[in-house]
Amino acid sequence: MKTILSYQIYETKAQLPENWNDLGSKNIFLSKEYFEILEKSAPNNMTCHYIGIFKNQNLVGIAISQFLDLNKLESFGDRDRCVKASVRKFILKNFASHVLLIGNNMLTGQNSYVFSEAISPIEGIKTLKKATIDLKSKFKSMGKKVHITTFKDYSQKDIENFAVDSFKKNYKYCIQPNMVFKMKDEWKSEQDYINALTKKYRDQYKRARKKSEGIEKRKLNLEEIIQYEETIYDLYHHVAQSAPFNTFFLTKNHFRIFKETLKDKFLFYGYFLNGKLVGFNTLIKNGNTIDTYFLGYDDTIQRDKMLYLNMLYDMIAYSINKGFKEIIFSRTALEIKSSVGAQPMEMFGFMEHSNSQINKHVPKIFPLLEPEIEWKERSPFKE
Repeated sequence: MKTILSYQIYETKAQLPENWNDLGSKNIFLSKEYFEILEKSAPNNMTCHYIGIFKNQNLVGIAISQFLDLNKLESFGDRDRCVKASVRKFILKNFASHVLLIGNNMLTGQNSYVFSEAISPIEGIKTLKKATIDLKSKFKSMGKKVHITTFKDYSQKDIENFAVDSFKKNYKYCIQPNMVFKMKDEWKSEQDYINALTKKYRDQYKRARKKSEGIEKRKLNLEEIIQYEETIYDLYHHVAQSAPFNTFFLTKNHFRIFKETLKDKFLFYGYFLNGKLVGFNTLIKNGNTIDTYFLGYDDTIQRDKMLYLNMLYDMIAYSINKGFKEIIFSRTALEIKSSVGAQPMEMFGFMEHSNSQINKHVPKIFPLLEPEIEWKERSPFKE
């Protein structure tokens, strides 16, 4: 007899089943602790829900959904001032301002769901699709019509599980790759990494390190993050504003809440010049993976001191020293990340517009929304 899965939609961490973290512990971004961070400091235009999937009353799957109201954004990002950017903003404001996604818009990679072995990924994904129908009704009752429903950030292997009838009308899209840095087993120290580079990229490393003279790097504790909160936000906001495209901005207390909640699993590094905070980056420990999170810097100092490149080298050194297997560098600054050894991993998503007529044209419209990035992949390691 065919087992029918059921699901439950939750609004707060307090409502979650007691054993949620039996599955949530497999991905920190689906854990109760991370949901607590979202409850206290999610972007102002984001509403989160958590979905539990059950088989015979047993929790067999967990997922996150986020609703984005793009009308609440003051800016989508100020870098691109061209006709295409204007068209993109017009389309988003008028036809796609309410987005419901299964997944996490603040991260790169498959952070949508975890299923137990008691169900197949296909069963789990079909159940999540049903849950999106309920979520759309919920938002409609609040006067917010969902324009676009999307499942985001899946690898080539993951998308095999979406080959079901319920996704037939969905547009499969491929967005900028996730830059993933894989550790080599023989690397035990930063020097092993440097030795593996070709001369050209060893020279790049040496030049960057020489340029950074005078910069002091410090791991900041909670009290220091609170002390520098205004500067941290200014540095973050400057970088976020100059991105080609944004769908949210962090709240000012976001890093403080992260540190309070995740403690040693959240790392915050400040970069100081003459005692002044001029840059920072953040890392999250997720099993044997390091996820790079948001960063910020003073543009003039970043250029002069090659601050961003030095941050990348510091992240690699830390991850090697601590025995992590990979670094998720996400999908910005593709070429410079490639130059330190990160490799592109294609990411796919599925989207459907609630208006069936517009939905037919999504394959033509979507390329207008996705900023084009031209970049050249680098090969920094010796053969």
